[in-house]
Amino acid sequence: MEMRILGRTGLSVSRLALGTMTWGRDTDEHEAADQLRSYLDAGGNLLDTAAMYGDGDSERVIGGFLGTLINREEILLATKAGVSSSGAPRKTNNSRASLLDELDGSLTRLGVSHIDLWQIQGWDDQTPLDETLAAIDFAVSSGKARYVGLSNFAAWQLARAATLQNPIFGKAPITSIQSEYSLLNRDIEREVMPAALELGVGILAWSPLGRGVLTGKYRNGVPSDSRGASPHFAEFIAAYTDPRSRSIVEAVSVAAQGLGYSPLEVALAWVRDNNAIASAIIGARTGAQLRGVLASEEIVLPDPVRFALDDVSAATA
Repeated sequence: MEMRILGRTGLSVSRLALGTMTWGRDTDEHEAADQLRSYLDAGGNLLDTAAMYGDGDSERVIGGFLGTLINREEILLATKAGVSSSGAPRKTNNSRASLLDELDGSLTRLGVSHIDLWQIQGWDDQTPLDETLAAIDFAVSSGKARYVGLSNFAAWQLARAATLQNPIFGKAPITSIQSEYSLLNRDIEREVMPAALELGVGILAWSPLGRGVLTGKYRNGVPSDSRGASPHFAEFIAAYTDPRSRSIVEAVSVAAQGLGYSPLEVALAWVRDNNAIASAIIGARTGAQLRGVLASEEIVLPDPVRFALDDVSAATA
């Protein structure tokens, strides 16, 4: 698998990262192990999780694999902190005390001494940014995190944080930002992507398959065995069942048919091959599904197809 440099660092990450949001909940340990082995065999090295995924179960599952199924040195561990999944609505808490408690919890569940990429999962209006950044600095200076990043921050929030974290002043630099990006959601192209490129911050694209909708599985309704039928993800998927999204899915399906590929392969290649994207985060419920996703590594979209998909998915004013 092709490796890329993450932001303005010397850290090499595979252009496809493995997401583990469902591990320990919808994906059991057997299936998770199958996925991880397939991913590593394909040459991937970036494993993405979060303290909130399954209330920590995702990290616990990963921790059980380290030293048994795989060696720690085989992967880069990326996890996130700041958002709680317990209760509704979700709560964001980026206070120094809460973030560092979450970091310690992640290290314990994963059974490791450090996180390779520790990310603040969302903006917190109630906590001063300086306090949040102080937690980032401590995480790096203490050796508990090697690199730090942000997730789901707006462009101005990213710019403010990255400016304050100038390494010239001994601060831990912002290495990456994780944002949703797909043919169904190109919002980051307006401001986040230009800001990240200017600041030397690597972009990790989550949900490059439009929350699974771009696979085409929801074209004729919601399959009973899909994430869209799960109480955890029903609303998450429903956001992309509007007429505009359906027209984009149809265009992807037509392109896939003409090329002899699957809609999944076309949609993922479109994101993966954007020069601004360091890595696209993929996820699956089963090992078989993941191997189907990894097959996209073999394809390259012809320019006319990419341009046509650019046009059909362009954001409206």
